[in-house]
Amino acid sequence: MRRTHIILFRGLFVAALLAVAYLAVMPPDYPVASYFNDKVNHIIAFFLLAMLADFSFPRSRFGWRKIWPLVLFGLFIEIIQHFLQFRVFSMLDVLAGLFGLFLYACSPPLLRHLPFIQMRWQ
Repeated sequence: MRRTHIILFRGLFVAALLAVAYLAVMPPDYPVASYFNDKVNHIIAFFLLAMLADFSFPRSRFGWRKIWPLVLFGLFIEIIQHFLQFRVFSMLDVLAGLFGLFLYACSPPLLRHLPFIQMRWQ
């Protein structure tokens, strides 16, 4: 992968981390449509964070060195939410994030066939 692509993905990764952190500590402007929808949002967010982390550091495979920081990030967000009056700590949110990471870990065989991101594995 070209250095310019790596720099781009690292910038997107930092931006995504900041966006997720910001959204996690702000009061919700709207009620969550459903409990299920909230968990889907966590799965999607952590799937994308995993993908950006993997693409940001393409010389190493997607393994524990990339997974653990994302797990800790998710736990950190939930701990902070515990202390906010308009948010709550939810172990199910942590599990949904873990599921998003798991889905990404299983997805490279499918993602390798998408032309706009197959450069990661070349």
